[in-house]
Amino acid sequence: MSSLKKQPERMCVACRQMKPKNQLVRIVNSADGVVVDLSGKLNGRGVYLCRCAECIHKALKSKGFVKQHGFSLETVEQQLEKLLEQ
Repeated sequence: MSSLKKQPERMCVACRQMKPKNQLVRIVNSADGVVVDLSGKLNGRGVYLCRCAECIHKALKSKGFVKQHGFSLETVEQQLEKLLEQ
């Protein structure tokens, strides 16, 4: 018997591709406002984005994102840019 642990997958809201959860960044709309959740354990409504510039810029520009998810990424734009530099 192999003891391989199944890696959970989530969908990127920009490119709509399923990827392992550890390759994505989670953005949460919590009571404190919109924050980047690096631990993946904060309470609140969360969405996932790929850690690539293309997906992040696509989500920032999309007006449909705000309508669909109920919050804007403008408040965490600087944090997302820092993630790209790493």
